Amino acid sequence: MLRAGNVGLPNVGKSTLFNAVVANAQAQAANFPFCTIEPNVGMVTVPDPRLEVLAKISGSEAILPARMEFVDIAGLVKGASTGEGLGNQFLANIREVDAIVHVVRCFENDDIIHVAGSVDPVRDIEIINLELVLSDLFQAERRIERARKDLKTKKEAQHEIDALEKIIPALNDGKSARLVPLTEDEEHGIRGLGLLSKKPIIYAANVSEDDLATGNDWVRQVEKIAAAEGSQTITISAQVESELVELSDEDRQDFLESLGVKEGGLQSLIRASFSLLGLQTYFTTGPKETRAWTITKGMTAPQAAGVIHSDFERGFIRAETVAYNDLVTHGSMNAAKEKGLVRSEGKEYVVQEGDVMLFRFNV
Repeated sequence: MLRAGNVGLPNVGKSTLFNAVVANAQAQAANFPFCTIEPNVGMVTVPDPRLEVLAKISGSEAILPARMEFVDIAGLVKGASTGEGLGNQFLANIREVDAIVHVVRCFENDDIIHVAGSVDPVRDIEIINLELVLSDLFQAERRIERARKDLKTKKEAQHEIDALEKIIPALNDGKSARLVPLTEDEEHGIRGLGLLSKKPIIYAANVSEDDLATGNDWVRQVEKIAAAEGSQTITISAQVESELVELSDEDRQDFLESLGVKEGGLQSLIRASFSLLGLQTYFTTGPKETRAWTITKGMTAPQAAGVIHSDFERGFIRAETVAYNDLVTHGSMNAAKEKGLVRSEGKEYVVQEGDVMLFRFNV
């Protein structure tokens, strides 16, 4: 399951955005109590209109969307890497997520005092990124000494050493670890370290309702920073998300269209997260249920089957597969089979976005 962590300075709208996004998932979200130290966690479903279509075709009793987890990590402050503001605890929370959603304040509001006294997205981004870099530098410098000792008995430790020898100078220059090119072996060598500045990042530019459709100069500053490091930016409004909570589905869409946008913050975040992490969806469908499964792009059919259950991967025989559009066009699996559109795929088949699959396997 995808786990994304909301990170940012205090009073940038991070928790407001989290609460609204989770609430907008309605009954399909689970929200756990907030504590000053422990992060807020919200489980939300991934909106996908294809599920309703497939369920209707199959006469499914239940629809089970894919899920993802949002973690609202308490606001970081300057000095977090040395423990300021309970920084060590909050940095540890970040280490547990797959991707970082860095919420950046891009709105003016005299009633909400910025912790630094003014709105400056560039400064805010630099503060957070530097704290992640400093935390990584402390960890990397300790770890490389240990790896050098391990090299006497573990030859594979050389890959970790090679990676850290590239990363440490970059960290010393204030650069994030994700910007350092590594070989496949080097990537594998440091995988267990969970370096914070190596995690993929989405910058969420939090704007007022009036700026949601067009952005503003602050948003463009965020986009420039993101583009320079190969990251993504989404424009989102905690204010709008809070208002959407009270509306019906139809009224929500009308409200969003009146603002000049097509989707709410939840959809934007999920779409960006899937793209960032190279994820995609395949489906299983039948009378009992229609279900969405999340996999990494490039997975083979047995690997995709293993997401359902490890026995499916071990005993994989073949996968009866049809493209979503082909199934919908012909209206049933039997009709698609008559047209030769249902394929029997073997172990080498790479699953495609939107494949509808039925696995055959030996127990």
